[in-house]
Amino acid sequence: MNLRVISALVLRYIFLYTRNPIRLVEMIFWPLVDLLVWGNLTLFLQRNTTTEFGGFILFLLGAMILWDILFRAQQGVAISFLEDVWTRNLLNVFVAPVRTTEYLAATFAVGMLRIFVTVAVLGLVAWAGYRFDIFILDWWLLPFFLNLMVFGWSLGMISTALILRWGQAAESLAWAVPFFIQPIVAVFYPVADMPAWSQPLAWCFPATYVFEGMRQVMDGGVMDMGLLVKAMLLNAGYLAAAGALFFHILRMTRKRGLLTKFATQ
Repeated sequence: MNLRVISALVLRYIFLYTRNPIRLVEMIFWPLVDLLVWGNLTLFLQRNTTTEFGGFILFLLGAMILWDILFRAQQGVAISFLEDVWTRNLLNVFVAPVRTTEYLAATFAVGMLRIFVTVAVLGLVAWAGYRFDIFILDWWLLPFFLNLMVFGWSLGMISTALILRWGQAAESLAWAVPFFIQPIVAVFYPVADMPAWSQPLAWCFPATYVFEGMRQVMDGGVMDMGLLVKAMLLNAGYLAAAGALFFHILRMTRKRGLLTKFATQ
């Protein structure tokens, strides 16, 4: 991969945000609204429950911020692709001497930048408004961050592949795919409290291990390292499978000449 090509693509996507501040609404405004809703709900529950149970309510704020890491990583891949579709730039990218791996690496980098901006804003507002310090997770925050980001990249490639396959009619999948799995990956509640039939399904996703680990760390300061190892192994599998799917769909789209039709719709 050529780092100059990747940096050029990343710079182009950055220009899209700096030239049009309205795009920041999606990156900052909606996550902030989510935080305020969950933050106010957390305060309400804390004030109307026992002191012991009120401490567990803080899990909601931690889960909300970590969930946004996954969501922004997925959006970085899927929305970057759609930006090229909306601006009629998709053919220019794929006609240029840009490898598919370089294109994906650029969207991964954009996703990472989006995460840094969003999490910084959410962390500051959560501390100032609700006295919730995301750094309560200590050094565990780093592996949580990395695992959720990688899983988000996988979901982003899957979203993009589905849009390539089904056309612009499937654009809503860029936002919908993460929420298909949100009820299953135990974001706001432990796996043990889920219906029995859904618990084995929950353990099939790396995000489940991260959110279970987050609750362990916030409760006792440590977590079962086995959860982290399983999350990393599953992430490796998902990343490889999602990459294979994306390359296969892109190759098929090019072979059938659908990329030209898709990009000019």
